[in-house]
Formats: sequence, structure tokens, C-alpha cells
Amino acid sequence: MKALFDKVSYDCSKIVTQTYSTSFALATKMLGASIRPDIYNIYGFVRFADEIVDSFHEYNSEELLNDFEKSLEAALTNKISLNPILNSFQHTYHKYDIPHHLVASFMKSMRMDLTKNTYYSEREYKDYIYGSADVVGLMCLMVFVKGDTEKYEQLKDAAMSLGSAFQKVNFLRDLKADFEVLHRSYFPNTNLNELDEESKTRIINEIKQDFQKSYAGIQQLPREAKLGVYTAYKYYNRLLGKLENTPSSLIRQVRIRVPDYQKFGLLAKSYVNFKLNLV
Repeated sequence: MKALFDKVSYDCSKIVTQTYSTSFALATKMLGASIRPDIYNIYGFVRFADEIVDSFHEYNSEELLNDFEKSLEAALTNKISLNPILNSFQHTYHKYDIPHHLVASFMKSMRMDLTKNTYYSEREYKDYIYGSADVVGLMCLMVFVKGDTEKYEQLKDAAMSLGSAFQKVNFLRDLKADFEVLHRSYFPNTNLNELDEESKTRIINEIKQDFQKSYAGIQQLPREAKLGVYTAYKYYNRLLGKLENTPSSLIRQVRIRVPDYQKFGLLAKSYVNFKLNLV
């Protein structure tokens, strides 16, 4: 039965989320039951594309990405795919009328990772972040507002700012792997060979501005979406704080983490704030 295959597809996207990102999976659990599966579906799609360009170095990544994109477009057109991750994503895509240009922009940024290693200008940097992170936030926003285009437009800028903040924190946290393993340098006008405190502070202040812009949008989210997004916001703010307190020389050597016990503490505090209507 098609319904059984669709259930398997949804389960696959959930497993991908839980396996690849415990922090994102934890935040997603805080979403309302009616929208939670669709966020798993979006995450599964973007994670698989990201894995192609970041992890499968012993294979022809360009060929794999070409095949993935071809299967993606077929799934969106035919409303079915034998790739369970794409099958679950196309359900969410059609259910909420996610604009195709968001998907296209995301794939464009993924393709940039195949050939582009250094971002020299602010324009290149912002274009990449828009496609790799902002549009993912916008896809999730379409789910959060259940396709309400008026509400979507009201919260669009805040969602993009939050996506940018998350991505930039990831860049700073993963600086060692991106630079030494993938040979990528995302931050423009920054010498990662000699990352100093001044450069680190400039990057962190930029991220703080993104977080400030996003908070008003979080406050206006529908109730069933607010706790999950607020939890992710608090987690990334905590991670940013740890990066801020880590010497720039050490950021180049290790991957900074938020311990699990602190994640659960953040979850508890976020829940209390949510229940007291402090968000």
C-alpha cells in the first residue's frame, strides 16, 4: 500500500534527524505533533544533500549531486519517489506549497560547495548563506504557519536572520574541519590560518545581531511551533557563548560542544519560560 510506503518514508526522515543531530532532534520534539513530521522531512532532505558535498570524498560527489537533484525534481513533479527521503520531502513540499525557488536556491548553494572553497566578498558570503541556511528556515516557516502566506511574509525576515545565525555559529564551531579537511573558508576578509581575537569578535557580534533580529519573529510564531524554535534559539545562543569564551587559537584546534546535561538544562528552562508566557 502507498500509505505504508509513505509511513516508512516519514520514519526514515525521522531516523536521519535523530542520528545526525541530537540537538536539532531535541528541539524538533518540542514542536506540535501536527508539524513535527514535516520538519523531520525537511531536515532529512537537506542533510542528505549536505552529506553528498561534505562527506563522500571517495566518490564522485558531482555525479551523486546530479543524480540526487534529478531524483528530487522527479519527486516534486510526480509526487512520489522510491528514495524514501525524497518521497517524504515531496509530501511536505506539496502539503504547504513550499515555493520551488527555495529548493532551487538550496541546491545552488550545495553545488557551490563542490567547487568553491573561499568566499572573498560579503555578497558571495551572503548568497551562500541564503541558499544553505536562510531558505531552510523559510521552508520550516511555511510549515510553522501552515502555508499562511500573509503570516509567512510577516515572519520571513526573522526566519532568515535565525537561519543565518545558526549557519554562522556552525561555521565558527566547525572551523577546524571546514578549513583543514574540506579546505573551505566561508568568512570573507578573515585569515583562518591566523584567526585572532579581533576577527573572532567581529564574527560573533555579527551573529548576535542576527539573533536579535530573529527573536521578535520567534515571539510571533504559532504556539505549536514556538517552543521548538525557541529551544533551538537558546541552544545556539549557548553554543555561541562558549565560542565567545574560547580563545581564537583554540577554536582552530577543537570542535566546541554543548554537553548533553546542559542541553537538557536548556530544554527545561525553555519549557518553563514557554509555560510562563515569557517567550
